[in-house]
Amino acid sequence: DMIKNNWPKKYRDKVASDSLLILMPAFTVSQLIEAFKIGLLLYLPFVAIDLIVSNILLAMGMMMMSPMTISLPFKILIFLLVGGWDMILGQLAGSYR
Repeated sequence: DMIKNNWPKKYRDKVASDSLLILMPAFTVSQLIEAFKIGLLLYLPFVAIDLIVSNILLAMGMMMMSPMTISLPFKILIFLLVGGWDMILGQLAGSYR
């Protein structure tokens, strides 16, 4: 309804609510929202792992050691142990309902 109100009056009455002009932008926006949710859920734990590893390295006095070298195996291991692929694919499949 909000989109139809922005259209000129001569087109507003001709478009049905199940028209492709209405459904395609709505579907695209819903998929973008799902993608941002999945991206955020992937990003936050990885940032937390990076922060923890860098703090541990700084506490041990290893300032020149790259935290990424240490944290990458932990990230991959945790992603596989919690069933990351299953969760991502399940959320993607669930977004089509």
